[in-house]
Amino acid sequence: MSIVITGATGQLGRHVVEALLERNVPAETIIAAGRSIEKLADFADRGVQVRTMDYEDAASVAEALKGASKVLLISGSAVGQRVEQHRTVIEAAKAEGVELLAYTSIANVETTGMKLAAEHQATEAILKESGVPFVLLRNGWYLENYTEQLPGTLAQGALAGSAGNGKVSGATRADYAHAAAAVLVADNQAGKVYELGGDDAFTMAELAAEITAASGQTIAYNDLTAAEYAGLLTSVGVPEAFAEILADSDLGIARGDLLVTGGDLSKLIGRPSTPLSEAVRSAAASV
Repeated sequence: MSIVITGATGQLGRHVVEALLERNVPAETIIAAGRSIEKLADFADRGVQVRTMDYEDAASVAEALKGASKVLLISGSAVGQRVEQHRTVIEAAKAEGVELLAYTSIANVETTGMKLAAEHQATEAILKESGVPFVLLRNGWYLENYTEQLPGTLAQGALAGSAGNGKVSGATRADYAHAAAAVLVADNQAGKVYELGGDDAFTMAELAAEITAASGQTIAYNDLTAAEYAGLLTSVGVPEAFAEILADSDLGIARGDLLVTGGDLSKLIGRPSTPLSEAVRSAAASV
C-alpha cells in the first residue's frame, strides 16, 4: 500500500506525513508530493518517497500518483483556481484506480453561506460524480489562523473582526493532520463524512480574553461591520479580494457556519483537541 500526500510542502501536509510516521506507517510506503521537493529533503532522509507535483501540471500529478493505493488531496491555496486543480488530481486518481481519495473540505459545507466554501462545494460535487471511492474531511478553522497573527494583534492592542458573538470550533493543524492520518490507515472509509472541529468552541471576545491572559496585555475584541473589517485589512496590506473573503468568513462565524458538534475530531485522534488556551500560550511565549 502506498499513500500519497498532495501539498506535502505545506504546513498541513507536513503534519500529515509526520502523523503517518508516528503511527509507524513504513516510510517507503508514504509518498510526499509537492512543488518544491527540496523542502521535503528531511522526509527523504527518513525514507519517505518524495515526488514533484504541481496541481497546474496534469502530467506531474499523474506521475506523483503512480502506484498509489490511497491519496490525501489537500485543498489548494490558490483561491479561485482550486476547482480545476482538484479536478486534475481526482481524474488522475481515477485513472490510477486508487482505493480511496480523502479530501480536506470545509466544515458544514452543505449549509454554509461562506464564499470560501464555494470551491469546496464544487470539489465535493466532482468527487461524487467521479466514481472514485472517497472520504470527506470537512475541516474547521485552524487555531493558527489566530495565533500566527498574534504579533500584529499585540502591536495593534486589539483584536478586530466581524464575527459578532458567533462561535468557531478551532483546532490546530496538527490535530487535523492526525485525524487525516487516522482515516488514511483505517479500513472501510469510503463514503464517510467527518465534520471536524475543536471540542470547545469560542467567540472572538473569548479569544481576546485568552490573548490577554497569555500575554499580560489587555486585548479587547472590536466587532466591526464586514465592510469596515475588510477596509481595515486592506489598510494593513491584505489584497482587497482576500480581505473581502476574510470578512465574509467572519460573517459565517457569526451565523454559526464554523460551529462543529459531534466530536468527530477527538474521536479520530483518540484525545481531546488542543485547547485554545494552550495554543495561545504557546504562541505568546514565542513573540
